[in-house]
Amino acid sequence: MPCEPEEPRAEERRAIELIGSVDYGRIATSMRALPFLAAARHIVVDGRVVLRMHQGYGYHQACSGTVVAYGADNLNAGDPAEGQWSVQFVGTCEAVEPTAGELERFGPAPHLVDGKPYAPVYLRIDPQLVTVHEMTGSAPR
Repeated sequence: MPCEPEEPRAEERRAIELIGSVDYGRIATSMRALPFLAAARHIVVDGRVVLRMHQGYGYHQACSGTVVAYGADNLNAGDPAEGQWSVQFVGTCEAVEPTAGELERFGPAPHLVDGKPYAPVYLRIDPQLVTVHEMTGSAPR
């Protein structure tokens, strides 16, 4: 008998809502025993985070098949008095081929990265741990 997917908890629902309001975040893992962060474009599909990254750096090879962290925030956007947030998804990562609808949701890719043609690669994170941190009432700088 197939298992029904679990209903997301309130914190997971809030994290998905928040991450859906921004386009980019940062993936974190280790490469050659050293930690690194890389920027990625993301969408959320069925409670999973799907990423588009530049293949040319090879970062996707360090991420695929491992546990990664992916974070996004609005910390440098908008009015701090209206609230700031940060979300993090930690889970297993794997290479995927997005559907036509998912590709459309990503929107156009950059033409160049560091002066070289952009070559997209796609990864999916199945979150096992989700955290949300929200700050309200901060004064503008």
